[in-house]
Amino acid sequence: MASLNRKQVFRLLSRFGAFILSRFAFWNCFSMLMLFAERADVKRKPDIPVPYLYFDMGAAVLCASFMSFGVKRRWFALGAALQLAISTYVSYTGGQVHYGDWLKVRMYSRAFAIIGGFLVLASGAGEVYRQKPRTRSLQSTGQVFLGIYLICVAYSLQHSQEDRRAYLNHVPGGELTLQLLFVLYGVLALSFLSGYYVSLSAQILATVLPLVALFIDGNVGYWHHTQRVEFWNQMKLIGQNVGIFGAALILATDG
Repeated sequence: MASLNRKQVFRLLSRFGAFILSRFAFWNCFSMLMLFAERADVKRKPDIPVPYLYFDMGAAVLCASFMSFGVKRRWFALGAALQLAISTYVSYTGGQVHYGDWLKVRMYSRAFAIIGGFLVLASGAGEVYRQKPRTRSLQSTGQVFLGIYLICVAYSLQHSQEDRRAYLNHVPGGELTLQLLFVLYGVLALSFLSGYYVSLSAQILATVLPLVALFIDGNVGYWHHTQRVEFWNQMKLIGQNVGIFGAALILATDG
């Protein structure tokens, strides 16, 4: 009976993770539109050239819609991963907006993690009634993307003064806690990259991420007023962390 209840809880959490991740693009597009409207007031350009921007958002919403309704979810999750990869590449190489190196790491590493999450979803993980076997190669690739994201987070804790201050000001224990988090992220990264103990690592990550989103990313005053991160850019980053949490839930319960 206990085993049955555990399976039911895991199935529910897996569905919740897939629910979050499959609808991530809706929030991402909304926050991008609000960000570009925010920039219009100060005559700053969007990250992506305007003609392409409409196609990019249309593709994202289309993939999210089909994933949300469960229509060919694997194919559209793969399409969402491809769309986000192209969008991130165009944004990075376009050079229309200049970010600090520390902010680039925050932005593009999270985009990497979301792409990994979509690949995990495309593999068939998170499906309640799996009619076809999952594609392990896609799942492994998605885990590697998540591992790269965790390496970037660990790197930021050591080399980004902006990230270090955010943690030191809001996490009890000061430098000791920061070093412990650095080790934790490093160990989790190795797990995802190697493919060993992925479910356990994902469970730990799914526990840590909500706290980070609430106390670190959620400190909008620090990021917006002190570090000059645009308000809606910070909202977008928070949404990305929620999407990564969805991917972690899927791997934690169906990895």
